[in-house]
Amino acid sequence: MIVKQWLGSAAVVLLIAGCSSSPSGRYDIHDDIAPSKPISVDHIEDAIPKFEPYSLGGNKNYTLRGNEYQIVKQTTGYKERGQASWYGKKFHGHLTSNGEIYDMYSMSAAHKTLPLPSYVKVTNLDNGKTAIVRVNDRGPFHPGRIIDLSYAAAKKLGVLQTGTANVEIEVINTNKSTTNKPKATDHSYVIQVASSKQLQQLRTLVANLGQNLSVSSFVSSEQNLHRGFLGPFNDYATTQETLEKVKQLGHPSAFIRKQSTEQ
Repeated sequence: MIVKQWLGSAAVVLLIAGCSSSPSGRYDIHDDIAPSKPISVDHIEDAIPKFEPYSLGGNKNYTLRGNEYQIVKQTTGYKERGQASWYGKKFHGHLTSNGEIYDMYSMSAAHKTLPLPSYVKVTNLDNGKTAIVRVNDRGPFHPGRIIDLSYAAAKKLGVLQTGTANVEIEVINTNKSTTNKPKATDHSYVIQVASSKQLQQLRTLVANLGQNLSVSSFVSSEQNLHRGFLGPFNDYATTQETLEKVKQLGHPSAFIRKQSTEQ
């Protein structure tokens, strides 16, 4: 599922190896597994469709194991039925086909031929659950499987328990003039940095982080558990940018929470 690029003086050679490929030395573990101490994914929102230009990497037709794959040019009305599988710890932290870093706690997925990135509504036909994911990777390459879900997406769709599920996927089209980005008047967003039973330490942590990033911070307490937040933010794109900075500063489990402005 990883795209490696060797830049030569005359050509760029792409090697595409899906998550169903044989193990290589670059991965930390031989077989893919769920995280040993998974965090809860109940708080993780669906991917929010928005216009994004297609990435430079991962969007060329390719051949793998003797099979040719043509990238879909027209995604309007695109639907597909088949099996969904999932991938987790083995690929966590490694490059995706379009050059991003795979995060098994994100609402993302892999598809063999949809342009990268694409937004897809996935319906689990076995239990009726739905989720929206962002496709940024290639795979799966097992016969009959049409999409590989991240650990978080598979958990929300009830696929972890069965390993695979019958699904329907539907592309959600976006463009520059019509995006599905939420309006600032509809919601605000906060970043939960951490939770702890040590109130004062948590207050110091988020206060220092907020000062470093020039954003507001606060702590919410419920019984003996305290949660540290940054925000609120009215713009989702700004929230995402701040979240990436928070993760780079040593808080990889931080995540975005959506709040209604009517509360």
